[in-house]
Amino acid sequence: MPNVIAVIWDFDKTLIDGYMQTPIFKRYGVDEAKFWKEVNRLPDEYKKQGVQVNKDTVYLNHLIKYVKDGKMEGLNNASLKEFGKEQNFYPGVVDLIKNMQQELDAMAKADEKNYKEYDIKVENYIVSTGIKKVIEGTELVSCVEGIWGCELIDAPVSGKANEREISEVGYTIDNTTKTRALFEINKGIPQNPDIDVNAKMDAASRRVKFNHMIYIADGPSDVPAFSVVNKFGGATFAVYPKKDKNAFRQVEKLREDGRIDMYAEADYSKDTTAHMWIMNKVKEIADQIYNEEKAKLQASISGVPRHLV
Repeated sequence: MPNVIAVIWDFDKTLIDGYMQTPIFKRYGVDEAKFWKEVNRLPDEYKKQGVQVNKDTVYLNHLIKYVKDGKMEGLNNASLKEFGKEQNFYPGVVDLIKNMQQELDAMAKADEKNYKEYDIKVENYIVSTGIKKVIEGTELVSCVEGIWGCELIDAPVSGKANEREISEVGYTIDNTTKTRALFEINKGIPQNPDIDVNAKMDAASRRVKFNHMIYIADGPSDVPAFSVVNKFGGATFAVYPKKDKNAFRQVEKLREDGRIDMYAEADYSKDTTAHMWIMNKVKEIADQIYNEEKAKLQASISGVPRHLV
């Protein structure tokens, strides 16, 4: 089994500047601010009916309503994937993810270490309350090990041959159930889908240790995931958009409260704080694994019987 370091990313406002739905609203001429205001009112409106809804994912129902009302005609899973090509990634983040393993290996070589000797590798994952199909349409799909996001079901459009539109919610992930994704990564479910996340598994059989995880997100909504990673000895990091004082104060409060280890401006270009901290933490974990594996090997060699003199 490889020694895996898992870097786990939120998507909206962490990898991209803003929300992934923005290109969709632009394409259909929908007022984005109005849409989100309507979404924010929905929990209270449904509460008056005696119905409780999930604040993190109720936007999906509203998106489907816009489609059914003709405001987003023809929006389906295929077109959602196309919107992945229009995402506005923060500077440097795509290159960082694509080249993380090579950069780690170069750092090891500079220290005269060979991480491949102990099969030490870094993997990237995306865990989002956004739409999975949009993420799958981005250039990151080929360089991440797993993606979690909400999924929508599309269906034939009545009276229109060969046309489909999103019509139902298929799968949701919210800021609490993001922690389930962490346990799935821990147990290696992306590589072995037949494993039940609730199945009992001893620590030695788990593919990614929690203290080998780095969780990166943008704010208080990710506190449950931050808490799980922190509890088991992993690393946590938050980002804020450049010049956004409110977002800065938000992540500083997270740091003061011990929710995160570090934060920086959302620029992942070479030699920025975000880039240096993430790669330094990846190498720190890699060195820890390397030293532990080397110690195990030396202990096994020292235990070989010798001739008595």
